[in-house]
Amino acid sequence: MSAEWGFATRQIHAGAIVDAEAGARITPIYQSAGYVFEGFDDGAERFAGRSARRAYSRNDNPTNVVAARRIADLEGGADGVLVASGQAAIAAALAALAQAGDHVLTTDRLYEGTREMVRGALRRTGLRFEALPIDAEEDAWVAAVRPETRAIYAESIANPLGEVADLAMLGRVSARTGVPLVVDNTVATPFLCRPFEHGAAIVIHSTSKWLSGHGSVIGGAIVDGGAFDWNAAAERFPQLHEPRPHGAPSFAERFGATAYAAYLRSVVVLEHGPSFPATSAFLLLHGIETLSLRMERHVANALAVADAVRGHPAVTRVHYPGAGDGQEAIVARLLPDGAGSIVSIDLAGGRDAARAFLDRLRLVSQMTHIGDVRTLAIHTGSTIHGKLEEQERLELGITPGLVRISVGLERADDVIADLLQALDAVVP
Repeated sequence: MSAEWGFATRQIHAGAIVDAEAGARITPIYQSAGYVFEGFDDGAERFAGRSARRAYSRNDNPTNVVAARRIADLEGGADGVLVASGQAAIAAALAALAQAGDHVLTTDRLYEGTREMVRGALRRTGLRFEALPIDAEEDAWVAAVRPETRAIYAESIANPLGEVADLAMLGRVSARTGVPLVVDNTVATPFLCRPFEHGAAIVIHSTSKWLSGHGSVIGGAIVDGGAFDWNAAAERFPQLHEPRPHGAPSFAERFGATAYAAYLRSVVVLEHGPSFPATSAFLLLHGIETLSLRMERHVANALAVADAVRGHPAVTRVHYPGAGDGQEAIVARLLPDGAGSIVSIDLAGGRDAARAFLDRLRLVSQMTHIGDVRTLAIHTGSTIHGKLEEQERLELGITPGLVRISVGLERADDVIADLLQALDAVVP
């Protein structure tokens, strides 16, 4: 879509199609497993990859294509692919880059569900992971890159404590080493941060969160920025340069700058099958249409909540990026329009105080999710981080009294009143 059109316009129109049969203005739900071939030769051409026409909905549904293209457009990327969940997005994104024996660098501040997958399922596939401190210097990252390193992985805003990765620095590391930077941009969304502008090669999302916005669907997205030089990195990524079956050219030869997205869609997603339902894509599209409006309100409400609970006698610390945590400079540089809507608080009374606080809430919902229009809260130490030993939790900054709050779109005064009355209940 035209780059001269603003974000609010593109979130409504980018990638849209008008149904040829009925002329529907809203992207229809194409609830179909497959598509009729025009004849024998047409089927052969589609399966050989020589036809642009789709063959099967496992990796190529028209409703999903519109949603993926819209997310790619908002991120400033060249192509996108939808998958079944945010976890599937991480797994598929890395599977398209690395294989058994390969090495992936990450920051030490990742969502615990991602860390669990790194320690478990992904490690069992033979991938080797190494975590560097999120504030490590550029030269330390460069020195950690090995010949077998296939990706550098970071979250733009870490969940749940809000540490902000220096994407510009990591982008320079990527440029110096020829290793693609993969960024999970879920918490920031493309409205607040666009990692491609800082040197990322691939951006992923859990579309279940702010992109959908209403807690109604599970999904994930992977976006190819279209700027990484896959030809220069041919030795690291032979899968993009090897000739394809049936005499078809390699992905790099055929698709050029978007070779990664083509390989992801045509091989990884097709073979692993983490399909995204068309009905979910339909709901996702409706969520994206109001993303900018919602994020402005999310950020305003989060700032109000952070200010309101700071200084309460039950609260020892408030975690919100750039709010007295020493990250003011990087937040101003990378997140000038706001740092998302997760506010985490440390309660002085530890786990017992967290229990009393959460059970006292009336408006705020106690559940595991973020990015909803509703304000949600959870004690991460007994849930998301519950499988860790106490010392492991403390090393990650997860104190016994830590409560994560995903601030929604309700009237800010109502949310604050509910939080304060619950906090009052835990003060001796």
